[in-house]
Amino acid sequence: MAAQTRALVSGQWLAGAIRKNLIGPSLRVVDASWYLTIPKRDAAAEFAQKHISGSLFFDLDECCDKTSRLEHMLPSARHFSEYVGDLGIGNDTHVVVYDTSDFGSFSAPRVWWMFRLFGHNLVSVLDGGLKNWLADGYPVTADYSKPESREFKATLNTSWVKSYEDVLENVKSGAIQIVDARSYGRYRGTEPEPKEGILPGHFPGTINMPFYTFMDASGKELDTEGLSKLFKESGVDLKKPLWSTCAVGVTACHIALAAHLLGHPGVCVYDGSWTEWFQRAPQNLIISEAKKI
Repeated sequence: MAAQTRALVSGQWLAGAIRKNLIGPSLRVVDASWYLTIPKRDAAAEFAQKHISGSLFFDLDECCDKTSRLEHMLPSARHFSEYVGDLGIGNDTHVVVYDTSDFGSFSAPRVWWMFRLFGHNLVSVLDGGLKNWLADGYPVTADYSKPESREFKATLNTSWVKSYEDVLENVKSGAIQIVDARSYGRYRGTEPEPKEGILPGHFPGTINMPFYTFMDASGKELDTEGLSKLFKESGVDLKKPLWSTCAVGVTACHIALAAHLLGHPGVCVYDGSWTEWFQRAPQNLIISEAKKI
């Protein structure tokens, strides 16, 4: 089915699939909502109150490396296999991911990228998220039934994940383009970071493309012409290697999704992102306009 390879599916397409009772082992819908400390929203509690019919909750704080001092760093292939298998997802399941963000999409691209990272390409983001699903008049429910577990075999593509050491080396060499998906103010150092103890700013050589600029006013992804224009105006060459970063490795995946839609499927993500960089990097590699005040 062609829809299985599309990175984006519309609300109309998903509503049709639900009406045809296609939700099951071959099609799973997951709510991947996740929020930074501010705003204080409880994604799991919101899911219990309302979600798209047949959907399952994907908890980024559970499907992660619990041994890391950083939040929701990538899990092992074994952990990912067990977690998604428990959601009734197999290697032949088309997964549609959405979130409940006011932006239209916030954390869903992270889970989309994780599936692809672990070798599962049958994954799509619901364009516009729950925000547009509701705006278009589609129903939600509080009903939930846990599906039967399935076997899922994950294979981690390690080349897509970048470490602090990788990025430090690149800051020195300038060989690879790195795009930062945080807001302009947080990137420049003029707006606070939502995480306590982390000051805003960026590391040398990065290009700022806030994640929300990839969406229109309604929260749906820009068309390919609009996305191409954004990258071009930012000075990003999609014919060359590209890495992405943000605060904690979540909105960095909007860069990966946008590039994928333009035929660049291999954007690498700095998983520790700014939170790790700020904690580990020497002061001369932390750039912030706030320092000049």
